[in-house]
Amino acid sequence: NKISVVHCLYFRGGAELLFDGVKKHQVTLPCQPEPWDIRNLLKWIKQNMLKERPELFMQGESVRPGILVLINDADWELMGELDYKLQDQDNVVFISTLHGG
Repeated sequence: NKISVVHCLYFRGGAELLFDGVKKHQVTLPCQPEPWDIRNLLKWIKQNMLKERPELFMQGESVRPGILVLINDADWELMGELDYKLQDQDNVVFISTLHGG
Protein backbone atom coordinates (compact mmCIF):
# COMPACT_ATOMS: atom_id res chain seq x y z
CA ASN A 1 0.00 0.00 0.00
CA LYS A 2 1.63 3.19 -1.15
CA ILE A 3 1.39 6.26 0.99
CA SER A 4 0.27 9.44 -0.62
CA VAL A 5 3.03 11.79 -1.56
CA VAL A 6 3.50 15.32 -0.30
CA HIS A 7 4.97 17.97 -2.55
CA CYS A 8 5.49 21.67 -2.59
CA LEU A 9 4.35 23.34 -5.76
CA TYR A 10 5.49 26.88 -6.42
CA PHE A 11 4.04 29.23 -9.00
CA ARG A 12 6.04 32.32 -9.92
CA GLY A 13 6.51 34.98 -12.55
CA GLY A 14 2.78 35.54 -12.91
CA ALA A 15 1.78 31.86 -12.99
CA GLU A 16 0.47 32.28 -9.44
CA LEU A 17 -2.28 34.56 -10.77
CA LEU A 18 -3.97 31.44 -12.14
CA PHE A 19 -3.95 29.95 -8.64
CA ASP A 20 -5.67 32.70 -6.66
CA GLY A 21 -2.36 34.56 -6.36
CA VAL A 22 -0.95 31.88 -4.06
CA LYS A 23 2.70 31.14 -4.81
CA LYS A 24 3.29 28.10 -2.60
CA HIS A 25 0.99 25.12 -2.35
CA GLN A 26 1.59 22.06 -0.20
CA VAL A 27 -0.21 19.24 -1.96
CA THR A 28 -0.85 15.65 -1.00
CA LEU A 29 -1.39 13.52 -4.05
CA PRO A 30 -3.78 10.59 -3.67
CA CYS A 31 -2.44 7.05 -3.62
CA GLN A 32 -2.36 5.30 -6.95
CA PRO A 33 -0.82 2.00 -8.10
CA GLU A 34 1.64 3.68 -10.50
CA PRO A 35 4.22 6.21 -9.31
CA TRP A 36 3.18 9.80 -9.93
CA ASP A 37 4.98 11.49 -12.78
CA ILE A 38 4.88 15.08 -13.96
CA ARG A 39 2.37 14.21 -16.68
CA ASN A 40 -0.12 12.97 -14.07
CA LEU A 41 0.73 15.84 -11.74
CA LEU A 42 -0.17 18.36 -14.45
CA LYS A 43 -3.49 16.60 -15.05
CA TRP A 44 -4.15 16.70 -11.32
CA ILE A 45 -3.26 20.41 -11.11
CA LYS A 46 -5.60 21.13 -14.01
CA GLN A 47 -8.47 19.23 -12.40
CA ASN A 48 -7.98 20.28 -8.79
CA MET A 49 -6.17 23.60 -8.66
CA LEU A 50 -6.61 25.64 -11.82
CA LYS A 51 -9.56 27.91 -11.18
CA GLU A 52 -9.61 29.70 -14.50
CA ARG A 53 -8.04 29.90 -17.93
CA PRO A 54 -6.21 26.57 -17.91
CA GLU A 55 -5.01 27.34 -21.45
CA LEU A 56 -2.65 29.93 -19.94
CA PHE A 57 -0.91 27.15 -18.01
CA MET A 58 -1.39 23.99 -20.05
CA GLN A 59 -1.11 23.09 -23.69
CA GLY A 60 -2.18 19.54 -24.44
CA GLU A 61 -0.85 17.42 -21.60
CA SER A 62 2.18 19.60 -20.89
CA VAL A 63 2.76 23.16 -19.72
CA ARG A 64 2.49 25.73 -22.44
CA PRO A 65 5.66 27.16 -23.99
CA GLY A 66 7.05 29.96 -21.86
CA ILE A 67 6.50 28.19 -18.55
CA LEU A 68 9.73 27.00 -17.02
CA VAL A 69 9.53 23.93 -14.81
CA LEU A 70 12.13 23.23 -12.13
CA ILE A 71 12.25 20.03 -10.11
CA ASN A 72 14.28 20.53 -6.92
CA ASP A 73 15.96 23.52 -8.58
CA ALA A 74 16.97 21.62 -11.73
CA ASP A 75 15.50 22.23 -15.17
CA TRP A 76 12.95 19.50 -15.85
CA GLU A 77 14.52 18.99 -19.29
CA LEU A 78 17.42 17.34 -17.44
CA MET A 79 15.02 15.18 -15.43
CA GLY A 80 12.94 13.60 -18.18
CA GLU A 81 10.21 16.25 -18.32
CA LEU A 82 6.73 14.66 -18.26
CA ASP A 83 8.15 11.22 -17.48
CA TYR A 84 9.96 12.29 -14.32
CA LYS A 85 8.75 10.13 -11.41
CA LEU A 86 7.94 12.27 -8.42
CA GLN A 87 9.67 11.47 -5.15
CA ASP A 88 8.29 12.29 -1.73
CA GLN A 89 9.00 15.90 -0.76
CA ASP A 90 9.97 17.01 -4.26
CA ASN A 91 9.68 20.72 -4.93
CA VAL A 92 8.23 21.57 -8.31
CA VAL A 93 8.40 25.18 -9.44
CA PHE A 94 6.47 26.64 -12.37
CA ILE A 95 7.78 30.00 -13.55
CA SER A 96 5.95 31.92 -16.21
CA THR A 97 8.35 33.76 -18.48
CA LEU A 98 5.46 35.26 -20.45
CA HIS A 99 4.65 38.82 -19.63
CA GLY A 100 1.60 39.98 -21.52
CA GLY A 101 0.84 43.66 -21.86
